[in-house]
Amino acid sequence: MTRSRPTVFIIDDDASVRRALGRVMTSAGFDSKVFASVDEFLAGTSLRGTGCIVADMTMFGMSSLDLKQLLKKAGSDLPVIFVTAQDTEEVRIAARDAGAAGFFRKPVDTQALLDAIQWTFDNPRTTQAP
Repeated sequence: MTRSRPTVFIIDDDASVRRALGRVMTSAGFDSKVFASVDEFLAGTSLRGTGCIVADMTMFGMSSLDLKQLLKKAGSDLPVIFVTAQDTEEVRIAARDAGAAGFFRKPVDTQALLDAIQWTFDNPRTTQAP
């Protein structure tokens, strides 16, 4: 039985951020897919995939905090790493309360983000939501 490689799903409404993070993932040897919104991600991806999500916290439409709740309801254990340009105590608390696998302020330290992504791949969650 062959396991598929994990994918980094990048969700950000800023096209330049999507391109830049996509290039970083490619150069680091990760498979990646980019999406302009949570709705686009949900329409184009199985929630049962392997990998992790890197999502901007502040986007038009459904928020990445809403996505985290949907993943839990669907029984998906895809970890979410949040990125934001709005680094406030309230935003950090919201990310933590949502069960974030990581939290980064934009502009993102790419090596720290890659380390966090690798950590999610090396330490997959073993429990699923009921």
